[in-house]
Amino acid sequence: MRFVSFEGDEGQSYGLLSDDRILDLPRAAGKGKVAFPQYLIDFIAQGNDAIKVARDLLAGADEGEFSPLGTVRLLAPIPHPKKNIFCVGRNYKEHVAEGYRARGRDMQLPEYPQFFTKAPTCVLEPEGEFPLDPRVTQALDYEVELAIVIGEAGRDIAREDAMAHVFGVTILNDITARDLQRRHDQWFKGKSLDRSAPMGPCLVTRDEIGDLDRLELVTWVNGEERQRAQTSQLIFDIPEIIAQLSAGMTLEPGDIIATGTPSGVGYAMDPPRFLVPGDIVACAIEGIGTVTTRIVDGGSR
Repeated sequence: MRFVSFEGDEGQSYGLLSDDRILDLPRAAGKGKVAFPQYLIDFIAQGNDAIKVARDLLAGADEGEFSPLGTVRLLAPIPHPKKNIFCVGRNYKEHVAEGYRARGRDMQLPEYPQFFTKAPTCVLEPEGEFPLDPRVTQALDYEVELAIVIGEAGRDIAREDAMAHVFGVTILNDITARDLQRRHDQWFKGKSLDRSAPMGPCLVTRDEIGDLDRLELVTWVNGEERQRAQTSQLIFDIPEIIAQLSAGMTLEPGDIIATGTPSGVGYAMDPPRFLVPGDIVACAIEGIGTVTTRIVDGGSR
């Protein structure tokens, strides 16, 4: 199933995407005297019973219960995460290599996943605008990433059990201020500017997406291809990420984990090519869709 969050005439809701139509789940459940929560993140926390009801609602819905996709504004699948977004840095070998080349250093692969986070205020809808303020950064970059969403809580999750804790996957563009990363000598500030995590367009359940080790990721800037790779090239795969992140720390339903970006980022080009107002960044992942972000002038905060 493909879940979306959206804003329509009656406010924010969520539903199932089917052939460019949306079934509003809380509304459809209400007709059947079933109570669904208002937001998708809370639906995810209800677990398998809620998923079964949603599947039955989709199978039994008539044409009049669907709304055309074009009549609503898509939001990020989880517009307001309850916690920071977990991220893994330097998780594709060629991306690690290009970073060391850009700094004139010999490459050394990480021995363990390099975790950092992005603030919840980073989240942006899948067709949104990022306001670039040159007083804040002059080195804005893009990073297409496969993001997983936790469905079942767990701590000290074994690698072999990890996928049972995944609800689904989506796309996240980890927009990054490279100059802030270097200035503060850590990643959080440069990764956490408002609206710097465009996400979506949908959240695809684990059973529908298929083999997570064979998904293709692509980024275009103004139609020019910049990144192309497969998730098979991850240094630390999804089970390993979940196992190591959950060691001594509880993961909860709705937690988002971005798994890293491949090579082709702007700062590692020669010369570096950073984003400027007017640029359009499109990030696509096979089986999920495309997230498109327009960079606009944000100098008049």
